Amino acid sequence: METLLILLQLFIVLAMIFIGARVGGIGLGIYGMVGVFVLVFVFGLEPGAIPIDVMLIIVSVITASAALQAAGGMEYMVNMAARFLKKHPSRITFYAPLVTWLFSHWAGTAHTCYALLPIISEIARKANVRPERPLSVATIAASLGCTGSPVSAATVAILSHSVMDQSGIGMDDIIMVTIPASIIAILVASLVQNYVGKSLDKDPEYQRRLREGLFDNDTSSADVANINPRAKWAVLIFLLGVLLVVLFGIFPELRPSFDGKPLNMNATIEMVMMSIAALILFVGKASVTDAAKGNVFASGMNAMVAIFGVAWMGSTFFEGHHQAILGSVEGAFVAYPLLFALPLFVFSIMLFSQAATIKTLLPVGLAMGVPPAVMLVLFPAVNGYFFVPNYPTEVAAIGFDRTGTTRIGKYVVNHSFQLAGFITTFVSIGVGYLIVELFY
Repeated sequence: METLLILLQLFIVLAMIFIGARVGGIGLGIYGMVGVFVLVFVFGLEPGAIPIDVMLIIVSVITASAALQAAGGMEYMVNMAARFLKKHPSRITFYAPLVTWLFSHWAGTAHTCYALLPIISEIARKANVRPERPLSVATIAASLGCTGSPVSAATVAILSHSVMDQSGIGMDDIIMVTIPASIIAILVASLVQNYVGKSLDKDPEYQRRLREGLFDNDTSSADVANINPRAKWAVLIFLLGVLLVVLFGIFPELRPSFDGKPLNMNATIEMVMMSIAALILFVGKASVTDAAKGNVFASGMNAMVAIFGVAWMGSTFFEGHHQAILGSVEGAFVAYPLLFALPLFVFSIMLFSQAATIKTLLPVGLAMGVPPAVMLVLFPAVNGYFFVPNYPTEVAAIGFDRTGTTRIGKYVVNHSFQLAGFITTFVSIGVGYLIVELFY
């Protein structure tokens, strides 16, 4: 009877995730909260831990990013990236993903790639490079940039867990493992993707569009006009904030101490990034209203609501059945800890959020005996939401490719991002594991 009850509750949890993902936007958080309500008021489970710290990190980082956007900093960075990519059009498949990864790694969100995608598409087309090749890897690389970004909510979710902290895993370890693993994975994916699909002169869909004159009135979206002259300073201030977060993470002695313990990284990041937001608004003479209306702020708030509902629902279910769940599968993950990549990958598809996946499953993995160092190695597995091509960055990439080469196949899952997604996931985990084995 107890097993049937647990399965029924699990069905409700998965159903709320599925419905929320289908609704989109803040729907994931809303239906997650419905799941919490059912688990608590109908089944009598005690509410789990609310992911307050992760939510506040998202608010602070997104506020700084939104201020940067309002001050023209995003446009300035896009313009600089466009100039660089235009100088190397034949290598767009290799350079574009590295640029989107760098943007995401600095800002802590993959949504910074939106402005770059049409630029990548047009540069590739004019260089007679199939746009699907750079766009597919660039979109995946943007998501990969969050796994290890000093200011991403997913990274903070790892750092803030007491077991990870007690094991000695800090910001320096995350940077040492994730950055080389990500770069190598991106380069491998770019190399493979460089041979995917027909060249443009042989692609029937592009040739049809070309004959119909769809590219006659071509204006490159890479030309960014009317940039705030103070935008450069806004970018430098934002990067200063990221640098401070890294330094405070690597050198805890730089943080003020209370009762013999340094200020925790959660509060540190929140203070630094909110202060950086204020400085950007002041130096860039940007409008607070414009910052709140930008797509960066909206995307961040969607993520916060999603984590609020889904992560709370997940922790409520797991904490309510902690012993039963551990008893059934704990042995497998103790013997083969790398297998925990599978639930991370599957849950990220359903949750649509790296931070929500980490916040929900990190305690589960550690409780099941997965070593903290292995959990760090498995960090890239939370990028699995590329599997179903309905994540906003993928939808945007498909829309910006006017040649029609970046697309969703007949069976939905046979889309342009699948190969690059799996390659970057497997390679980054493999390289990360090698780094941990050699240096830890």
